[in-house]
Amino acid sequence: MRILIRGPAVLQRPEDEVLPQADVVIEGRRYAAVVPGGGVEGEFDRIVDGEGCLFIPGFVNAHTHLAMTLFRGLAPDLPLERWLIETIWPRERKLTAKDVYWFSLLGLAEMIRSGTTALVDMYFFMDEVAQAVEESGARSLLAYGIIAPTQNRIAPEIKKAEAFVREWDGTAEGRIRAAFAPHAPYTCPTEVWRRVTALARELKVPIHTHLAETAEEVERIRAETGKSPAEWLEDMGVFSVPVIAAHCVHVSEKDIEILAAHGATAVHCPTSNLKLACGIAPVQEMLTGGVNVALGTDGAGSAGDLNMIEEVRLAALVAKHQTHDPAALPAAEALRCATSRGATALGLGKELGTIEPGRRADGALISMMGPHLCPGHNPRADLMYAAQGSDVVAVFVDGRPLLLGGELQTLDLTEILARCRQLARRFR
Repeated sequence: MRILIRGPAVLQRPEDEVLPQADVVIEGRRYAAVVPGGGVEGEFDRIVDGEGCLFIPGFVNAHTHLAMTLFRGLAPDLPLERWLIETIWPRERKLTAKDVYWFSLLGLAEMIRSGTTALVDMYFFMDEVAQAVEESGARSLLAYGIIAPTQNRIAPEIKKAEAFVREWDGTAEGRIRAAFAPHAPYTCPTEVWRRVTALARELKVPIHTHLAETAEEVERIRAETGKSPAEWLEDMGVFSVPVIAAHCVHVSEKDIEILAAHGATAVHCPTSNLKLACGIAPVQEMLTGGVNVALGTDGAGSAGDLNMIEEVRLAALVAKHQTHDPAALPAAEALRCATSRGATALGLGKELGTIEPGRRADGALISMMGPHLCPGHNPRADLMYAAQGSDVVAVFVDGRPLLLGGELQTLDLTEILARCRQLARRFR
């Protein structure tokens, strides 16, 4: 398919100046041209009017749990451990494959409508998550979440995780990649980490985990091993494969050095961490220390929503407050964390994250015509500090429109909402 996006302002790379007007040509799955000033002529299968809009690289939600949209609004204002033990884990034991499928579709609909084109997810019933992702047209890195606190659960959990990787990695014309996901250092013993690392190395896939989310977790692991969680994983050789480490709230200077030395990605989830009072990740220190920092929403159960525009804004504001420096995490760097750094986390840093000829055509078109975006002195600053998820009017993944005119093209939102409202009654 040949598509012309006519006349938007274009942010080709987060650090670039915005082109005030350009034509963007998509041929097949890739960008074919970006023509400043526009004026492109020729035959196209579809012409999208971009006047009054800003076209940007699609957002990468680098840590989430799609199906936890089911738990949105349950048990607010609790600390993480109580929230999990009293509210989430008892309900997760009641989950069915059908629940996970429909609430994954709900999460995907929400993400696409706010400009997300790719996501990194770990959960249960991952075949159903993958099916939902495939139907949506989104790009993803998916993993079965391994939780094995006792010896008898280790083999079955790893078997499920390995089966998922072997079945789904590279499917959906390459849009779905798979990973291994030991849930966290406090839910998986040494044997899990060693076996999973060996499998990840063999199958050439990354590891996705939660790391140093709470001070209590760090203290527990240090009491058991004499090391921080990052030090413990390094000693087991986990960082010999690519690692996506969610949260990284309570990391030391040495932990940051470990993450940087091994090329690991730390995923900052400010909304979830603030809501659960886990703390604030030292993003500026990690970036300065050479760590690839991406952004994620976490699940809607803790974050409330899956809106990456909201997440990138909060990340920048929190960094400024944390460092008492208004120049901390400026707009260009915050947007890099939400786009090109997320692409690096996916292992697709040379394919995604910018709008350039030859790159995969993953992008979002954002209307800049709302009163909250007027007068439009600085489109990048307006995107960062004023835009809303509802301003997104079109989304493309691999050149395929997933959203046009604000309407989903691959998902039936009316049916999804009806099914989810019905299924949710069992969990109240």
